[in-house]
Amino acid sequence: MTSGTVTVLAAASLTDVIDVLAERFEDANADVDVVASYGGSSALAEQIVSGAPVDVFFSANEATMQSVVDAGLAADPEVLVTNTLQIAVPAGNPAGITGLADFARPELTIALCDTAVPCGAAAQSLLDLAGVQAQPDTLEEDVRAALTKVSLGEADAALVYVTDVVAVGSAVEGIDVPEAQQVINNYPVALLAEAPNPDAGQAFIDYLRSDEARQVFEHAGFATP
Repeated sequence: MTSGTVTVLAAASLTDVIDVLAERFEDANADVDVVASYGGSSALAEQIVSGAPVDVFFSANEATMQSVVDAGLAADPEVLVTNTLQIAVPAGNPAGITGLADFARPELTIALCDTAVPCGAAAQSLLDLAGVQAQPDTLEEDVRAALTKVSLGEADAALVYVTDVVAVGSAVEGIDVPEAQQVINNYPVALLAEAPNPDAGQAFIDYLRSDEARQVFEHAGFATP
């Protein structure tokens, strides 16, 4: 019987959807408590490699997950969802942003994720693809921090995931970038080799694979491979 605590570390862009899915999983498994923490995937991976007691790791890209696999702490990660980037601007788009070229305008305040985290690496790939030399004013540790700069009006634009624009609602607007379809982030999940509660951890991953979970992911703006 599945019971006990499931400790989950998940990318910041998964915050809203994992909160919903964890609650539903707990409702269906009365003896299980899901404790999820969120942040930049690379920082979460460092916690795991440093010995943090974690059952499930859900990363925003495969390279970060691979660092955990290479450390012998996870095996057979599975890509459950994918995500793409979008330009986020404050409601009303006061700076008149139309595309990636605006990220080179020196008079604008631009927020990007640090390239050490998946959203930043993807943003840099996208800007390189578009031939744009961005001039970021701030580099954030995860995608939600970059989005917050925009929603508070502290930045004119940021490159974030489509799902984050969906999650924040009317405080921001999203602008599609044609090249974004060439820079897709795969989100792998894995049960950790030293999981304190492997049975419950595996049960939670199995639930994340379910049709019910897929609908929640898709409603949040994720795509499923």
